[in-house]
Amino acid sequence: MDDRVHKAARPATRTERTTLAVREVLEGRRRGALMLLPFAGPAVVVSVAYMDPGNFATNIQAGAKYGYTLLWVVLLANLVAMLFQALSAKLGIVTGRNLAELCRERFSKPVLLMMWGVSEIAAMATDLAEFLGGAIGLSLLFHMPLLVGMVVTAVVTYGLLLFESAGFRPLELAIGALVGIIGLSYLAELFITPIAWPSVFVHTFSPQLPDANALTISVGIVGATVMPHALFLHSGLTQRRAPARTERERATLLKFSNIEVVIALTIAGLINMAMVIMAAGAFHHGYPEVAEIETAYHTLAPLLGIGAAGIFLLSLIASGISSSVVGTMAGQMIMQGFVGFRIPLWLRRAVTMVPSFVVVALGVNATQALVLSQVVLSLALPLPMAALLWFTCRKDVMGTYKNRAFVAVISTLAAFVVLSFNVVLILQTFGVEIPGLPG
Repeated sequence: MDDRVHKAARPATRTERTTLAVREVLEGRRRGALMLLPFAGPAVVVSVAYMDPGNFATNIQAGAKYGYTLLWVVLLANLVAMLFQALSAKLGIVTGRNLAELCRERFSKPVLLMMWGVSEIAAMATDLAEFLGGAIGLSLLFHMPLLVGMVVTAVVTYGLLLFESAGFRPLELAIGALVGIIGLSYLAELFITPIAWPSVFVHTFSPQLPDANALTISVGIVGATVMPHALFLHSGLTQRRAPARTERERATLLKFSNIEVVIALTIAGLINMAMVIMAAGAFHHGYPEVAEIETAYHTLAPLLGIGAAGIFLLSLIASGISSSVVGTMAGQMIMQGFVGFRIPLWLRRAVTMVPSFVVVALGVNATQALVLSQVVLSLALPLPMAALLWFTCRKDVMGTYKNRAFVAVISTLAAFVVLSFNVVLILQTFGVEIPGLPG
């Protein structure tokens, strides 16, 4: 009795208040323009994967070398990401399971082991990009060694992950704040950088690849935008966040989830385009050889002033820390889903963190490692995409919520486009001449 009185007397936590607000909306007891706010969270968290340091690296190279020419790739990648994140969220809401759990339940052991292995490699590539990005930003801003910057990034990441013990809402708000810093930073950069807006609009909607290297960067953009770990994570974030009690409530959850995906990933897409636009405006005429984050920072200072360079670093640090948190959450969910038991946070962190420290200790070029990590992610992407498509198209898994014919066709075409990019990249890597594409 005393425990119940004490529980009733204490103030409700943010997570409890959010859960109550969601329940009020689902039951029709809360209406108005702010109805979406309690549902906001999963897509905001996942959107960080689309603004990680890997995006900085590929977008800087794209803008500096090719100007606005590859903006269409960013748009295409973001539309594909939007579609597949919506499917991932739907999978979690309808089935109450995440993608990795369904793979364990439905696939044979050899297929499961292959998917787990590929997913772990993708998680390591993801961590490499995130840690390096945060460490590069810290080392440039505070003049510390890159390895020390990685340690600081690891400590801050672990501290943010402790927010999970207070429920889902505090961590969602913390990540949302970091996303806000990235967005506002690039909004400021657009006011500082000279931009040819007519060219921006033309190249956003006119596909072209000037040469073979543009293809490599384009595949990196796709790998940095449509992320394997994000497809796993989104289904996990929605699976038990607000369980539906009726079909009407489930339909409402799906509606608000789709709205959140469109809003959050539109913002992420605009930030990605702003990265390319900033690099094109600042570097393309006069500094097309800028291909590294460090060079971009040192070139920005004399070109646009120390303020522009500082804002660039601030956004990079926010990106590295937030995406590292999200990467750890996804890695934990992937491993638990595939093996069927909970993994300690420190072990999960160590599994994907160690390769990042090895790369830095060996003295590998940081930005080149970032770009290559995104190519690895793009090559790993078809497996989770195919699994997600397969599950969401099956009536025995999704019931009446299985993909309609139009969605199934569009999703299949999107997956085929990504797979085609990957095949061309592999042929190019092994020296096979690609017809119609200059070397």
